[in-house]
Amino acid sequence: MPALARAAAAVLLAAVTLRAAAEAPPPDLLLDRLIAESLAVRPEVKQAQATVSAEQERIPQAGALPDPVLTLGIQNDGFNGLQIGKMETSYYQVMVTQGLPWPGKRDKRSDVARLAAKQAETGLSRLRLTTEADVRRAYLELLVARERLSLLDRLEAIWQKSIATVRARYETGEGAQSDLLRAQLELNRLRQRRWSLQAEEATKIQALNRLRARPLDEPIPTTVRPSELPVPPVPGIEEAVADAEARSPELAGARLDAAQAEAQVDLAKVERFPDLGVNLGIMPRGSLEPMWLASVSIGLPIWSGRKQGKAVEETKARSAASAQGAEAVAQVLRLRVAERRAALASLAETIQLYREGLLLQSRATTESTLSQYRVGKVTFASVLEANAGYIGDEEGHLLAVADAQKLAIAAAEVSLERTGVTGGGAMGGTSLPGAGPSGGASMGGSRGGGTAAPAAAPAASAGASSSM
Repeated sequence: MPALARAAAAVLLAAVTLRAAAEAPPPDLLLDRLIAESLAVRPEVKQAQATVSAEQERIPQAGALPDPVLTLGIQNDGFNGLQIGKMETSYYQVMVTQGLPWPGKRDKRSDVARLAAKQAETGLSRLRLTTEADVRRAYLELLVARERLSLLDRLEAIWQKSIATVRARYETGEGAQSDLLRAQLELNRLRQRRWSLQAEEATKIQALNRLRARPLDEPIPTTVRPSELPVPPVPGIEEAVADAEARSPELAGARLDAAQAEAQVDLAKVERFPDLGVNLGIMPRGSLEPMWLASVSIGLPIWSGRKQGKAVEETKARSAASAQGAEAVAQVLRLRVAERRAALASLAETIQLYREGLLLQSRATTESTLSQYRVGKVTFASVLEANAGYIGDEEGHLLAVADAQKLAIAAAEVSLERTGVTGGGAMGGTSLPGAGPSGGASMGGSRGGGTAAPAAAPAASAGASSSM
């Protein structure tokens, strides 16, 4: 009876804890600082900023007039001495030639260059979004690694408690020696697995420090538990698509491609007209009256059928291709939004199931099974199953929450990458070492790419062993 009372108290305490976890946590100041540091020092961001500056400097160049040409010369009659001032056809020459593009060309060239600069800005926007997302993912993975270590500690405590029960039964002759040996074996396996998890934690710290250009082994103290993070809200599909289309650098870049192609079509049409050249000169002749020169030159586009005309057709074709490219990006973006939304909705249901029943039931099952083993009502195999099921459910919940957070990060990043999250988590089995039926799973393994880890099955299907 006391065991049942303790189990009930544990259920009530867990319910209060889960209810508090559903509330939104305060802003994570550490995460905000890590993001700001990475944005300030990441070389890729600085490279993109320099590219934007370079493209902006091209705008005034594109609309500038050609440089004038200064010509200095002399014309003289005969080789027997300077005849300037003596012969009317002998003089010095000072002439300036200025090219004048056909009206509208300079403005069109500036428009093309201005759109190219905006293209570079979309590249910078993409790098900023990606940098923030990279930091958030690395930080989340560090939190998950540390909470998995915490789960390992909890499982070790469960096994310590189980060993005490098994030893007590064995010493009174009510339990088998094999039960005691198996319990000790499971505890030693936990200690063995701890090394791989600690190595994983170290690699996550190194990855996060690399993103902010700090010493790789610089400690990063954290206080947030990912299992207590709230589930990101599932947005309406129209709202999510509109937000993604408004913020996507790829879509903005594709649309700028199309706009730039249209501007190049307009430029190509104007380029068919010839440029002008204005020549102004003065010819001093010494004591004679000076001469002067003023002329206008113009190109003759006699090959426009094979040059300028074909250039217009080329830019029109490229414009049509760019428009289709923008539509293709928009379609992929809408698909990714729908995929993430469906996966997040599934994960939200899964997390709710964990928090509102499964975790509480699993914990109560563990306590009840151990109590029944004390009085000889169940075998030690049932204790193994219950322990495996409880820790497996805890990790399944943790990884489902982590997947939901990764989906939110990808949505904020407006990523076009395919999501690796299945959305619900496969019920049955666990990736947590020491919580699986064979004890061979590695707790140090990382679930890369946001792939949903299999959530643990209920205790009855967790297997007959727990070797975290």
